[in-house]
Amino acid sequence: MLPLFVWVAVDIVLWGFITKYLNTVATAGFNFVPALLGAVLLWDFCIRVMFGVTTAFLEDVWSRNFLNIFATPLLISEYVGGLVVSSIVTSTMGLIVMLGLATTVFGLSFFVYGLTLVPFLFVLFLFGIGLGVVCSAVVLRFGPASEWLVWPIPALVSPFVGVFYPLSTLPQWMQYFSYWLPPSYVFEGMRTIVQGGTAPLTPLLWGGCLAMLYIVLACWFFSRVYYHAVRTGLIARYSAETLS
Repeated sequence: MLPLFVWVAVDIVLWGFITKYLNTVATAGFNFVPALLGAVLLWDFCIRVMFGVTTAFLEDVWSRNFLNIFATPLLISEYVGGLVVSSIVTSTMGLIVMLGLATTVFGLSFFVYGLTLVPFLFVLFLFGIGLGVVCSAVVLRFGPASEWLVWPIPALVSPFVGVFYPLSTLPQWMQYFSYWLPPSYVFEGMRTIVQGGTAPLTPLLWGGCLAMLYIVLACWFFSRVYYHAVRTGLIARYSAETLS
């Protein structure tokens, strides 16, 4: 319950009060609530999607249930599909909590954008799914102890996607990486809308195509790692009494 509700609420409350403070000291006429709190909400949603996939996989690792699952006729595609469905449920619940708090407490209403918001959330959702599947494959390949490689990934990615600032702020070498990360198109587009512009559909479409490509590559990568673990016997480590 903590990841679904409590930590989500803490994030929104913390950043909500930061934006309220910035509004008191910033230039009159600029509202930090949609610009900053909105970015936090979108990025938090993407992170929740990723962790929804990864945590569902790690639950099987922590409970030493991974081998039991694949002792059944379950297909690898069905297992990955189950991870995605689990992430859909948990991330949707988290999104509802974040939207409720941001709207009722801090006056951030994404609903004024209507259906315009849907493509942005969809791109973030696809990217989060792909990232979560890749992280699960990394743990499967290198063992349960490698889960500590997973948790810092959102923090490592966030500077490249421009969550809180335009991509033009970044040095040129970082911008090259940003062009290949779908969330960068989401946050650039949302900043354009907040500033009174129209949604940049072409960049957003490119971001969506990249995200779908990454999902295909992530699923291929997970299946390759799984079959490698089966052929080499690495998968046997998940049946040990101590997960080392």
